[in-house]
Amino acid sequence: MIAEVIVDIAHSEVDKIFDYKLPPGEFKAGMRVLVPFGIRDTEGYIINIKETSDYDNSKLKPVKAALDPYPAILPEMLEMAAFMTRRYHLKTVDVLRLFIPSEMRKSRVKELFKTYIYINPEFADKNIDEIIPARSKGQREIYEFLSAETRAEQAFVNITFSAAALRNLKDKNIILTETEGVHRKPLKDMPADAPKHIVLTEAQREVSKAVKGAGGFQTFLLHGVTGSGKTEVYIDCIQNAVRQGKTAVMLVPEISLTPQMFRIFRERFGEKVAILHSGLSAGERFDEWRRLLTGEAVIAIGARSAIFAPLKNTGIIIIDEEHDNSYISESNPRYFTHEVAAERARLNGCPLLLGSATPSIDSYSAAEDGRYKLLELPERINSRRLPDMSIVDMRQEIRSGNTSVFSTALTAELFKCVNEGNQAMIFINRRGHSSFVMCRACGYVANCGACDVSLVYHRDDETLKCHYCGGSYAMLDVCPECGDDHIRYGNVGTQRVEAELKKMFPDIKILRMDNDTTRTKDAHFNILSRFLKREAQILIGTQMIAKGHDFPFVTLVGLMDADLSLHFSDYRASERTYQIVTQVAGRAGRDLLPGKVILQTYSPKHYVYRFAAANDYAGFYKKEASIRRATKFPPFSTVIRILYSAEAERDIGESIKPAFERIKELAEKVKPAFAFLNCMRCPVKRIQNKHRFQILMRITGEGLDKIIDSVYNIVDETRGNKNVSCFVEMNPQNLN
Repeated sequence: MIAEVIVDIAHSEVDKIFDYKLPPGEFKAGMRVLVPFGIRDTEGYIINIKETSDYDNSKLKPVKAALDPYPAILPEMLEMAAFMTRRYHLKTVDVLRLFIPSEMRKSRVKELFKTYIYINPEFADKNIDEIIPARSKGQREIYEFLSAETRAEQAFVNITFSAAALRNLKDKNIILTETEGVHRKPLKDMPADAPKHIVLTEAQREVSKAVKGAGGFQTFLLHGVTGSGKTEVYIDCIQNAVRQGKTAVMLVPEISLTPQMFRIFRERFGEKVAILHSGLSAGERFDEWRRLLTGEAVIAIGARSAIFAPLKNTGIIIIDEEHDNSYISESNPRYFTHEVAAERARLNGCPLLLGSATPSIDSYSAAEDGRYKLLELPERINSRRLPDMSIVDMRQEIRSGNTSVFSTALTAELFKCVNEGNQAMIFINRRGHSSFVMCRACGYVANCGACDVSLVYHRDDETLKCHYCGGSYAMLDVCPECGDDHIRYGNVGTQRVEAELKKMFPDIKILRMDNDTTRTKDAHFNILSRFLKREAQILIGTQMIAKGHDFPFVTLVGLMDADLSLHFSDYRASERTYQIVTQVAGRAGRDLLPGKVILQTYSPKHYVYRFAAANDYAGFYKKEASIRRATKFPPFSTVIRILYSAEAERDIGESIKPAFERIKELAEKVKPAFAFLNCMRCPVKRIQNKHRFQILMRITGEGLDKIIDSVYNIVDETRGNKNVSCFVEMNPQNLN
């Protein structure tokens, strides 16, 4: 028999199938194997087994060994790999690596076993004097300890008692050993709450009924306002799948959301749930992955990568907060989770459910034209009111003499909230203390030496940091250009908001949640748990706190700088602002207490805020879609970007110039399809000492797939200089 193997080397020249002879043994497609390749042995993946090879069998090398006793990649995953390789022009090995925990490669993680010792039942009821001499004190101590404990970890006994005594007891067969696999359980300290009996509302039942009655692959878009009970619909649909002996995948956008969702699902499904995300330790991730592979767990919950969970017979796939841009992988391998999920749902003949209070314009457009089926939950559970939103004009605050980062209205509401014993959430989507530092005398701004961006001041450790490359610099005492010591701070970040609030409320506990406070393992869970337990009255945070969280005593939400995402040079700026304002506002008043939202802005009359305050998504969509249609931006076109980066600008020119000329020729042939084509520097001209240029195009009309294939081929054929990094993106989430 012959194995078709993809070797685990990420290089375009070896990104192809190699035939190997299979030795005696049980080998299956999807298994990881060790194969000779060149002058060394390397890991690889069997993607197919066949009878004969087109090559001379006498020259074929044999597979050395199987690395696991089971296929690590399921047949369904091999089909998904073929789809992703074709759809996104990826290297096959890069896709295959997505399907296994990264630490499995090179055997960096394995199943954990522990050895336990116990008294042989034949000796258990005998008098100690009959079996162990009085002079053997060490052996008697171990025997007496195990008589009380029944069994114990051998490692503990070795440390606590005499190793020689233990060895003698084993030799006499008085002590026996047994080895067990150990499950490294994530969030093991999370309290296990009693299951709650939830009765769905009529609206929830209708939505759930539609999804459960799909009868095959169909994509549903669930548009439900914040607090409308989308999670209960998800649970009901998953229960239906599990009852039928099927499995389920549940995706959430942020790692910070996963513990809350995990707690809810564990209440209902117990040990049938496994959690997958990058915040787990290597051992935890491997063990959770194996539980799914073996069928011990049948529900996978996690961030984007959980779409590759090794489940068989999937009955439903759910993507919560479907609008979130974290579902798009912007590093190699690049892919759209929605498309991968749709392909997996198609392979399993099951429904794909996308849920959000603020669906993406692309998804809502797909529902309008019939590609998705639209389902709606227009009201909160028990007809609870959505929070009242007040829009504060910060220009007027300045004119009236208020130079604080807090408006008069927000300050008053904060004091009222705290005095009443309730909780508040303050949203500012910028970490650090200040977005830049500038000399008032000469205008010097501290910039990163490796990137074309200003440095952010972090007061916690008195440093200036680059949020692109991670570089860190000492804070300025004086201007390095003119020597003046009058340093001005830029726009506020989470650290400055925290400092100001601590001055206002010195006697209450305040928590901050951003990338700086959540670097350690389980930090997200610990911060959110403390806030849920009301150990703090105010939670400050970036987009980590914006969606999905359910805190019953939060009655006030403050948006410090709602304009932060509004004025980006990106066609999605208005959409993202509407989404984040609506999502953050939705954290208030989710239980019996009414909620209030204070939105601070320098553009109070912008249509985004008008629609957000009225919670009018349909109105916002109609307005935004008309602008996109007129300007030919997605979803009424497809943006393709070819991004080039290199340390030397001249190196980029060797690749980008011939590529651009070829694409201009292509555009002439299919002229009506090209709404836009240009070659330019990126808005952020340099990152990590690499210059950045891009070719941008917008494609409309038919023939998109052929144009995309042509663009990929042009890039491959003009990729001359090895010093230049080059990749193609479709509808990139960040055009900077």
